[in-house]
Amino acid sequence: MRHLARGIDRFQREVFPTKAGVFAHLATHHAPHTLFIGCSDARVVPELITQSDPGELFVIRTAGNLVPAYAPRTDGIAASVEYAVAALGVRDIVVCGHSACGAMTALAEGHDLGTMPTTADWLRHADAARARTTAPGVDALVRSNVRAQLANLVTHPSVARALEQGTVRLHGWCYDIGSGAVEELDPNGRTAGLPV
Repeated sequence: MRHLARGIDRFQREVFPTKAGVFAHLATHHAPHTLFIGCSDARVVPELITQSDPGELFVIRTAGNLVPAYAPRTDGIAASVEYAVAALGVRDIVVCGHSACGAMTALAEGHDLGTMPTTADWLRHADAARARTTAPGVDALVRSNVRAQLANLVTHPSVARALEQGTVRLHGWCYDIGSGAVEELDPNGRTAGLPV
């Protein structure tokens, strides 16, 4: 914890003063342009990867960047998606998978998750990705999973409405931790570098 306390101290002394105007504005305004759904993996930091300032991204992080299909029940992920789209009016939604994903590795390699029953149950939200993946290996499953989670997003009423109204766009990305490369998946399953 000491290193976190030192980080807070450095933030307050060195970083906050250089962005004081930004934070003053953010104290009363919240209008992110993008909902970024990424993995909880500590190596995947959305603001760092995209070089976004505070207030630009509304971030949901889950193990395996999973987004359960909509169901009429209390659900923190569904509530966050709905809030980002219906209340904040985000214009883009990104689902970002990544290399060496522990969740996808466990599924691709058939790891025994018997000692982690909650994790095993959560990873069932990737069943559609597993069923659609024809190529072997973790990388293929990561890409298939991004597409499956985008399909799940469309089942959320707020997302479906926004897509029909043309007020939001969906994007699937794959981030390579070792190289820093980010590829955008197109609907036909190919990958391409992101436009700058």
